[in-house]
Amino acid sequence: MIKAWRRGSAGSRLFDALNAAFMILLTVIFLYPVVNVIAISFSSAKPVIQGIVTFYPRGFTASSYTYVMKDPYLFRGYLNTILYAAGFTFLNLSLTSLIAYALTKPDYVLHKFTTVYLTVTMFFSGGLIPTYILISRMGLINTFWVMILPGTVSAYNCFVYRTFFKTIPAELSESAYLDGASDMRILWQIIIPLSKPLLAAFGLFSIVGVWNSWFNAMLYLNDQQRYPLQLLLRNYLFIIDNNQLQQRAGVPGIDNPLFLRQIEPLSIRMAMVVITMFPIMATYPYFQRFFMKGVMIGAVKG
Repeated sequence: MIKAWRRGSAGSRLFDALNAAFMILLTVIFLYPVVNVIAISFSSAKPVIQGIVTFYPRGFTASSYTYVMKDPYLFRGYLNTILYAAGFTFLNLSLTSLIAYALTKPDYVLHKFTTVYLTVTMFFSGGLIPTYILISRMGLINTFWVMILPGTVSAYNCFVYRTFFKTIPAELSESAYLDGASDMRILWQIIIPLSKPLLAAFGLFSIVGVWNSWFNAMLYLNDQQRYPLQLLLRNYLFIIDNNQLQQRAGVPGIDNPLFLRQIEPLSIRMAMVVITMFPIMATYPYFQRFFMKGVMIGAVKG
């Protein structure tokens, strides 16, 4: 690679060098907030108050994590978020695949109606208040399903799935028909296995979306036992001073006023941010290879 770079023209080498420097600069800009959050979460109160924490902790301490980890709702929030993400992703992939497969069939009776219906939903929505009233009348308020059913099917995703399914050779389905296979069997045993990059990409999009979601939970959930992790994070972000830490001293094991005075509220918030984002940061790189193909699907063919 270095020899090829040396053989290039002066202008080409200059462009490559500037491009590399620019990408390094972008990497530093993108990574600094993450590194700074982690550093603050492990720093003692005085350096955080002075604002001198940058890339590494000062006065290293894990007191903020001790405070957060003893919150009785933390692990419950983790479990709730995992269940919400898993349930939403499963229904999203399943229902979207069913609709998209039907749209690939020219002889589907409701083909035009379904296409128009999905298209309309991409431009118009019922609005926040009508949606809340509908969900309330359906009896979904403060239930597990209220975090899964709304928004399960996306019109855009249906069209992307349809475009991908059309790229699969029709001869496979035709030969399966000749062997007596039904449409459902063709979908689950032929189409779905050949659509793993598509499902992996959009499955991860769904998981990340649910993991980062807090607004629906704030609207529809009243029981703190059902709160997802992001709503707990939002509540922690409103801890402003040590008086509020004292008010939250009902957390089991956090009953020492001296211990509370040694924690800076900003460190508490940053520790909660780290705990919240760690699972996604740990799994994201393993699925990154699916993103480019998942994003490019449908970019050329409609």
